Amino acid sequence: MAVKGLLRGAAAAIAAGLGLLLATSSGAPFLAGLLAMLAGVIALGLLVAPGRSASAEEQPAEIAAESILPRTGDLANAVEDPVMIVRDRRVLFANKAAKTVLGDHIEGVDVRLAIRHPAAAERLIGEGGEDASRTELVGLGDRDRRWEMTLSPLPDGSRLVRLKDRSEAHASEQMRVDFVANASHELRTPLATLIGFSETLQDDDPASDPATRKRFLKIMEDEARRMQQLVDDLISLSRIEAERFSVPREPVPLLPLVEQVKMGCEQLIERKKSRIIVEQDNGEPIVAGDRTQLLQLIQNLVVNALKYGRDSEDVTVRFEGAGPDMIRMSVIDRGEGIAPEHLPRLTERFYRVDPGRSRSMGGTGLGLAIVKHIVGRHRGRLEIESRQGEGSRFTVYLPALSSKSHATVTEVTRSSPKDVPEAD
Repeated sequence: MAVKGLLRGAAAAIAAGLGLLLATSSGAPFLAGLLAMLAGVIALGLLVAPGRSASAEEQPAEIAAESILPRTGDLANAVEDPVMIVRDRRVLFANKAAKTVLGDHIEGVDVRLAIRHPAAAERLIGEGGEDASRTELVGLGDRDRRWEMTLSPLPDGSRLVRLKDRSEAHASEQMRVDFVANASHELRTPLATLIGFSETLQDDDPASDPATRKRFLKIMEDEARRMQQLVDDLISLSRIEAERFSVPREPVPLLPLVEQVKMGCEQLIERKKSRIIVEQDNGEPIVAGDRTQLLQLIQNLVVNALKYGRDSEDVTVRFEGAGPDMIRMSVIDRGEGIAPEHLPRLTERFYRVDPGRSRSMGGTGLGLAIVKHIVGRHRGRLEIESRQGEGSRFTVYLPALSSKSHATVTEVTRSSPKDVPEAD
């Protein structure tokens, strides 16, 4: 719009000058018209001159862009990984992340004092190569932390040192290795029992004794069922993990699932001389979920409560509202409780507080891991609370049927629940 206005002004000046020239041929009016016409021509020339106006406008913009670029130190401090510049065996610069891990004193000191690690010192005081090199550091900053140190040569002879935290990746890899090892061990034990007793039964003497034969066959059956349960749990866990990104939205009433679990646990309930008490408020609890997986979740929690609760003590399954979007289901037992140091690891695969007791009860060590993954797939939350000598409470928050938003799965463990009933 401004350019158009200038063009109109210049054209008007030229038109006025031409008018004056035509109106008179001498005197001051003639000179004024000539000057007006020249002014219009000059204005038009400035507007249409190629490149000059554009460059004049772009140059301040370039200067402004350079002025707002952050300094190198500001950029390095914005990096989450620890970064340092080392030259002549001294730390010339360290960003905030490096000072957080190694201390505020590291700038200007010898690299062997800045990074107190033998492998790091060996690499840092050596001659720098042309290519970047990587070194694994264990225990730097914290005993259990693992870092990957990368050295990159710079043109002025200094070296850029970057530390990458690999603790979580290492923990995940260790969990995978432990899982394979534990699964192999859990399968190998019943297989060895089956092979041993089958070989024994092939002998004439044990086979000729009906009582011995019956006892051996019963042991073989128990071990085979244990192995079958383990395989089923492994398949369930794999299936749940494969579907973790698919949020289930089927309307599932929870009370019928509890009744189905009660019917399936009749023998265990009779043996423990216990009852399953169901408490609810605000009507029937209905959640958006996967019916098969929710049944497995309730079954795992209730069976654990019966197994580890005291004989003749009830197991309570309580349903409550937890705001407009969630339903809270608590499974409460009155058993020996769990020591606080075990709580954070209860949902790890094959983790057992008492391995011998768990195996004698037929547990596979995967029940709570399956519960955790089912809760995660439903975008819920799992809380584990326990007090030794009084009992434990496992609380699951699940999205109500009308819920439109789902909370990110988290897991909380506490050692002193308020609502766990007092021991008799």
